[in-house]
Amino acid sequence: MDMQQMVQQLNKWAYEYYVLDNPSVADTVYDALYDQLVLLEKQTGIVLPDSPTHRVGGETLKEFSQHKHLKRLYSLDKVQSFGELSQWMEKVQKQLGNVQFSLELKYDGLTINVTYDQGKFVGAATRGKGIVGEDVTEQVKTIKTVPLSIPYTGLCEIQGEGIMKLSNLEKYNKKHPNDQLKNARNGVAGAIRNLNPKVTAERNLDVVFYSLGYSEGMQIGSQSQLVDFLKSCQMLTSNEFAVVETFEQAKAQIEKIGQMRPHFDFLIDGVVVKVNDFELREQLGYTDKFPKWAVAFKFDAEQVATTLLDVDWQVGRTGKLTPVGLLEPVELCGATIGRATLNNFGDITRKNLHKNALVFVRRSNDVIPEVLGSAEQGGVAIEKPTHCPACGSQLQEVGAHLFCTNAENCRPQIVARISHYCSKNACDIDGLSDKTVEQLVDCLGISSVADLYTLTTEQLLTLEGFKQRKANNIVSAIDKSKSVNLERFIFALGLDNVGSVTAKDLATKYGSVEALSQASKESLLEIDGIGEIVAEGIVQYFQEQQNVEIVQKLQNIGIDPQLSETKVGVFTGKKIVLTGSLQNYTRSQATKLIEENGGEVSSSVSKSVNLVIAGAEAGSKLAKAHALGIDVITEEQFQQMLEQN
Repeated sequence: MDMQQMVQQLNKWAYEYYVLDNPSVADTVYDALYDQLVLLEKQTGIVLPDSPTHRVGGETLKEFSQHKHLKRLYSLDKVQSFGELSQWMEKVQKQLGNVQFSLELKYDGLTINVTYDQGKFVGAATRGKGIVGEDVTEQVKTIKTVPLSIPYTGLCEIQGEGIMKLSNLEKYNKKHPNDQLKNARNGVAGAIRNLNPKVTAERNLDVVFYSLGYSEGMQIGSQSQLVDFLKSCQMLTSNEFAVVETFEQAKAQIEKIGQMRPHFDFLIDGVVVKVNDFELREQLGYTDKFPKWAVAFKFDAEQVATTLLDVDWQVGRTGKLTPVGLLEPVELCGATIGRATLNNFGDITRKNLHKNALVFVRRSNDVIPEVLGSAEQGGVAIEKPTHCPACGSQLQEVGAHLFCTNAENCRPQIVARISHYCSKNACDIDGLSDKTVEQLVDCLGISSVADLYTLTTEQLLTLEGFKQRKANNIVSAIDKSKSVNLERFIFALGLDNVGSVTAKDLATKYGSVEALSQASKESLLEIDGIGEIVAEGIVQYFQEQQNVEIVQKLQNIGIDPQLSETKVGVFTGKKIVLTGSLQNYTRSQATKLIEENGGEVSSSVSKSVNLVIAGAEAGSKLAKAHALGIDVITEEQFQQMLEQN
């Protein structure tokens, strides 16, 4: 048997084992031939492109490089009820007449875009923002359900979902007691986005293929034909696939999958419904966010019952207490849940929650743990606290919330205020992490942000983990923060419910901290996006003596924040709202570009807004913009305006 025959035989056996789950030979037979191939490759110095020896994982990479997809990868619109699905299908049928729809599982993992050329695997990348992703070729090469060669010689990109089977997760955790993975979703994401391909190989991942992106001359006319093609390439495809013509048939298939879901050896979070015919898809086309011919039916978040053991009342920087439920650890959507926010005491009462009693818990959007309500009668009543759990001061009840009013001496408030002041969007003091701030408070007696400016290198060197260079850098960063601009300084003060966008609006309107401190509630309400609660909070902040004293101390230190100069550019004089998910920019990057080109970013849509930039999955802000007749542009148009400028 020559080398080519060895490779073909080993790949055939691997396909039977990993894709068909129906091995035709024992592991010892496979291993024996594999060892022969390894020896032959060493002797000849030749390794064929589709040799299974590529899958062991190569050297650790220094960094990820970027990969531009040959064709954009879109996200999917979603529906969360059969009523919404029925409306979507009716809309499609109204435009196209009687059409067939394909249904397949929506796997919960990481999207992978694989490129083949001349029949050979030549690269793989993450989805990224849809246009550019990270090159993960070496990582994906180790995944045994990604064929290294296919019977198609044209250039093409094929998308799939990288997954980690629950059984493989269990095996991995047993083998690595000191490196436990919390869930399969994190397991696959951490393996693919790991610079060491050997880590990927060890996690025993799979890729389930489902979509064709770019292709040269491929004659495929429907999703069902594509699935047949993927199978002919020995690729893993959806465990459940069906073609239907009516909503009733689609509903029945989705309900069937919902019943099967708990028994799958992998995570899914819904069912993808697509127009089956590719030509009809082209007639429907795309929005700026997603294809009009496909939708994801999302299952309700899974919920389980577990015991509410206790309630931990946490104190924030404004003194507000937030109750956190301590739960008997329970597995939910592939993660171990032990804590869940309870919002406030009114929420606890409304849901009739008791300690040492069962409660229903779900993961909102499969991410945030949420206690839905009581699952049984009895238990121990949860008492409303009367004193701060951190400093013992008497609490004040304001609306639905409880507050500790001992702002000057309550440790959690002090730590949180200083950490916020040092954060990136505020004074951006590099090196002062939350842990370091705790050291400053506990060991050096720092009690306010003004105290930061009295710190010396000698004091910092007395702290554990500090050496000369670190101490010097922090003192230098603190000194540099004195030149903070006005909008960042207002945000750094930590006014309740005032984010970075609102802080900029306040800076623009009032021009100085002194003018802001004198602002009336009526004047504040004139600013778009500021309502009664925010306005009252700002007025209240500057009426409290300790806050006035802190601002005065900072001014005495030499901090005199000025309003940033207005820049001139393509957006000069325009108030702009960003909504939805942008493909090529983070929200902060887009905001910076708008401001650098003379524009002002607003957090809400109103009549004073001139322009809305709508990314993927834009919601109510986009609808309001249309209702008010405000100009709306796509991310692509936004990019063109920047380039023209």
